[in-house]
Amino acid sequence: MTFPDQKYPAIGAFSDDYFAEYAKNAGSVDRDLLAQAAAMLAAAYTSGANVYCCGNGGSAAIANHLVCDHQKGIQADTDIKPRVHSLSANIEIITAIANDMSYDEVFVYQLQSMAQAGDVLITVSSSGDSENVVRAVQWACDNGLDVIAMTGFDGGRSGKLATINLHVTGDNYGVIEDVHQSLMHIFAQYLRMDHMAEDLVQRRKF
Repeated sequence: MTFPDQKYPAIGAFSDDYFAEYAKNAGSVDRDLLAQAAAMLAAAYTSGANVYCCGNGGSAAIANHLVCDHQKGIQADTDIKPRVHSLSANIEIITAIANDMSYDEVFVYQLQSMAQAGDVLITVSSSGDSENVVRAVQWACDNGLDVIAMTGFDGGRSGKLATINLHVTGDNYGVIEDVHQSLMHIFAQYLRMDHMAEDLVQRRKF
């Protein structure tokens, strides 16, 4: 059964069911894989490896937001200096690649220019099947990068290729994107907290 499967007479009733759907979808994310992804990011951030992220549309906004919360947020009160880059952020290079070659190449071309073995790629794609995301994942896997894929629906090709697939079992784009955004925040806040002095945790805002 899809959500929503009916018209709602009032926004309050819809919001109640939306939040219930969100809770169900958030609960579907594998906690063991979440822990593995957190350890992967911690290793990258503490070793000086680069972490790249990408997505289209609303997922591009999540990728860009990730740079802010991971690069700036995780540094607060810790000795970590994350090196995080969004492949969705530079509209000039994106449009140049799309215009001169193909939109399918906008992320993989940037990876080919900058990334190296030992780096990490985070992809955000509800379908998991956006061609430009899939090409970036395939290149990363072929060139020594670990890949964390955030997906929904059936996970698509990127979910199957990724080192770790953080899959949201759901079929509503808004709800899936909300969970992906929450995962981004969870990583940022947990990794910051994990590397803070314990006496600071209660005294700081997260």
